Amino acid sequence: MSDPVSSIQNLGPASDAAYAKAGIQTAAQLRALGADAAYAKLLRSGCKPHFIGYYAMVMGLQGRPWNDCQGSEKAALRERFNTIKAGGHDKGRSELEAALDIIGVVDRS
Repeated sequence: MSDPVSSIQNLGPASDAAYAKAGIQTAAQLRALGADAAYAKLLRSGCKPHFIGYYAMVMGLQGRPWNDCQGSEKAALRERFNTIKAGGHDKGRSELEAALDIIGVVDRS
């Protein structure tokens, strides 16, 4: 059996279920997809965007602790995250629904 997603540094047992819902069953599949494509799949599967979750996964794929991300590297990851998030998370929603979701008011289920 292949290693679970949670075998990647910074990703815990809850990650296994979230990534599985997005069709990513193993750590090898996550590595093969790469951080940005995998995170886009998570968002399309209904996962709420979370910058720390994104950069923790990026750092984990590099074998680094999540809090190792600093300064200009973190700023660059924020730009990548925003691009991924803009690529489909709020499609089909009104501006009001998207704004309410950002503050945690809209139920995504």
